[in-house]
Amino acid sequence: MLKELLKDLVTGIVSKPKAVKVSESTEEDGTIHLNLAVAAEDMGMVIGKQGQTIIAIRSLLKTAAAKAGKRVFVELEEASKPS
Repeated sequence: MLKELLKDLVTGIVSKPKAVKVSESTEEDGTIHLNLAVAAEDMGMVIGKQGQTIIAIRSLLKTAAAKAGKRVFVELEEASKPS
């Protein structure tokens, strides 16, 4: 549920939606870690001015996770430029 929400949010704001990759890992205590990778040229769009866009995305996901009784952490991975 959270993985799909993150992917839907990010694909709506990037110029290369096919490059969006989300991987998920769950710890024993139920904490969900989501790793987000986007195309290198879309990093600025996802981060936003002074990090406001990624902060808003994380806030939405934390709210959705709290409703499900879980905790979530979103990590934005640095993408490599295509060669």
